[in-house]
Amino acid sequence: MNLLHSIPELRQKLFGRFWNPMLVTVIAGVLSSLYFGVTGTFWAVTGEFTRLAGHAMSWVGIDPHKLTYIEQIMHLEGSPVDRIDGWVVIGMFLGALMSVLLAGQFKLRLPKQKRRLVQGLIGGIVAGFGARLAMGCNLASFFTGIPQFSFHAWLFMLGMAGGTYIGVKLVLHPLLLGKPKLEKAAPGPRSFISSTPKIQPWLGLVVLVAAIVFVAVQIAGGHAKLGLAGLFGIAFGLLIQRGQICFTSAFRDLWITGRSSMAKALSVGIIAATLCTAVIISLGVPQKIMWASPGALIGGLLFGIGIVVAGGCETGWMYRAMEGQLQFVVVGIGNIIGAGVLAWGWDHWGLYDKLVAGSPKINLVSQWGWTGAILATLGLMLAFYAFASLWEKRVRYMAKRKGQAVLMKAGVGRKEMA
Repeated sequence: MNLLHSIPELRQKLFGRFWNPMLVTVIAGVLSSLYFGVTGTFWAVTGEFTRLAGHAMSWVGIDPHKLTYIEQIMHLEGSPVDRIDGWVVIGMFLGALMSVLLAGQFKLRLPKQKRRLVQGLIGGIVAGFGARLAMGCNLASFFTGIPQFSFHAWLFMLGMAGGTYIGVKLVLHPLLLGKPKLEKAAPGPRSFISSTPKIQPWLGLVVLVAAIVFVAVQIAGGHAKLGLAGLFGIAFGLLIQRGQICFTSAFRDLWITGRSSMAKALSVGIIAATLCTAVIISLGVPQKIMWASPGALIGGLLFGIGIVVAGGCETGWMYRAMEGQLQFVVVGIGNIIGAGVLAWGWDHWGLYDKLVAGSPKINLVSQWGWTGAILATLGLMLAFYAFASLWEKRVRYMAKRKGQAVLMKAGVGRKEMA
């Protein structure tokens, strides 16, 4: 009986509020390195989105196997349930949905301004295109790409930072900002007591049990890697939803308000992932090194613009869609379309020849040795952490000065009126 009474209390402690993003990114960083050790690949999602685009092409009569990007880089075979990347994506959706339901936070929502749907689609397409041009999104070319000691991830990070800054300038333009819609509030005091149906936590348990069964069936059927990929995906989905981990907000908030908490959390999470991944690599698991090309830099730039315009990155739109925010379903569709467009343009528009061909795959461990590679990577992340902190102080200082100037101007006006 005491156990039954303790379950609601435990649920309230775990899902009554969002988790500390710093702690979440550290756990995600450690888990991502373990995932790499178990599966031999890094935590990523847009590669699978590209394969989904390949499936969609086949539905409309286009043979995706004739596209170099899909056939030779993405290795399109089978269906999502036959692939490690497919299972981690499925697991992430299940984990995020489970988390939302257990917290009682699911609610179908459309943006008040319907233009946001178009904006989400366009931003999603640009982000999906940029991610695949750079050989990965905010995961494979940043959060899990930097710990692989692949220099292309450094270029992507630089491009993404610049792209998000440009994206902020775009979304703050009156054309995209739109006009605020004022609504009359209901009379009387507003209640903050959740009106969420009590069935949601039970549905969350159903999702949890179903997810465990799916994983167990794969493992029992001799597909241990697929099952474990699904299990890791569930954990990743739970973490990103509970921590509200969104790379868009990390950079967007930094540029607009100076809030640096998410940016600093990501830097610490990458440090944790780097140290753990170094151990995994030293045990003999091959690194994932991509081209350090103009495509990585330009792709990062486009990705940064796209995620800000869309309102969410790859991890961000996934958990928000599971929260019932339909705008982000549109963003996800845009991601798949953008990845497919890149795969088509790889050959037909000569993107590989113009932006990638001839570029080296730079392995920092091979270039600088283990000590140099680790110190350089940690130095990059510490510099990012310091920059975020200093930028926050700068924005607050400028806001304070601006506020003081407004007050002084108002005081002068009052004296003149007197």
